Amino acid sequence: MRPNYKLQRLYCDSPLARNLTISPSAEQAHYLLRVLRMRGGDEILVFNGRDGEWRSTLQLDGRKKVSLLPAKLERAQTQAPDLVFCFAPLKTGRLDYLVQKAVEMGAGTIQPVITHHTQFAKFGEKRLHANIIEAAEQCGVLSIPELKTALKFEAFLDAWDANRRLIFCDEACEDNNPIDRLNQTGKAPIGLLIGPEGGFSDEERERLRASPFTTSIPLGPRVLRADTAAVAALAVIQATIGDW
Repeated sequence: MRPNYKLQRLYCDSPLARNLTISPSAEQAHYLLRVLRMRGGDEILVFNGRDGEWRSTLQLDGRKKVSLLPAKLERAQTQAPDLVFCFAPLKTGRLDYLVQKAVEMGAGTIQPVITHHTQFAKFGEKRLHANIIEAAEQCGVLSIPELKTALKFEAFLDAWDANRRLIFCDEACEDNNPIDRLNQTGKAPIGLLIGPEGGFSDEERERLRASPFTTSIPLGPRVLRADTAAVAALAVIQATIGDW
């Protein structure tokens, strides 16, 4: 079932069931009252990534105390997407964009990878997680993608499940068409790895190409920024071997 775009959505990490009162955090209460300007009796969609999406009613106790009362199950919980999105962190603004778009495009797991050319290895995980939740609220996603702890490139490949095909964007590919390569990956679960600005090092590219579980793809004749490459790669993957 498609999301109801007429109502705002809110993520609450609380059990959801009919007539089970939810107490939003102070920050969420401020958002509901001051940003969305909701009033008692107004409706909102609430989800927690486990119990589906519930049409809920805002209740007021005084001027600042807010509760939400789930009344109707709008959408049953679906299985979380199986796509693992792996990327070299970028500077803050572009990193926010990158992660938001990955959530919108169907990533189920978010895995930062510190490569040799990564320029922004330190980033705020709390901020990143907040961006994941915000993206899920805005685009109708029922499951919150899991944010993994950042791994160095070598440790990342060592820990990779060989039964999952890892697709990586390789600017050194000799052709410009990723479709044929993607269609040859079979029906194995997949992950996508986006390198940093400046690309993978020669050593990293050599190891990726030598790994039996990897598939390299090009992204056309133009040089793309890392965040643009991520959106382009996610789109072509979802359209050819993904859930589109």
